Amino acid sequence: MIKLQVIGNLGKDCTVNNVNGKSVINFSVAHTEKFKDAQGNQKDKTIWVECAYWTDRTAISPYLKKGTQVYAEGTPDLRTYTTADGKQGASLSLRVFSVQLLGSKSSGGDDNSSYNDNRSMPAETGGGNNSSAEDDLPF
Repeated sequence: MIKLQVIGNLGKDCTVNNVNGKSVINFSVAHTEKFKDAQGNQKDKTIWVECAYWTDRTAISPYLKKGTQVYAEGTPDLRTYTTADGKQGASLSLRVFSVQLLGSKSSGGDDNSSYNDNRSMPAETGGGNNSSAEDDLPF
């Protein structure tokens, strides 16, 4: 399996659709990298990732607003197409299986109303004190 992880800001509010009785949350994530070109000029490169989150847990959708920073992971899909003027184009899409709110541009990262839907991810391990696991030790 190939897994893609994306951290970026939403370009617009998400949409929730119902397809054949299943809910899908669609949103776009932008990530901008800064770099210097061969002449030493500062440049920006923005990559957009179209995300589709197939889930019955749509409670996160009110929080997926334009400008909100998110972490999403899933399996990637590259789609190619021909534009109206005959040129070839490509877009990167992501079939999301986990999404986490990181904050919003306006809150400066101080948003305490985050929503984490990582039900398919294992519990965090390492570094933390997991007292329930320690209680099960035979010594």
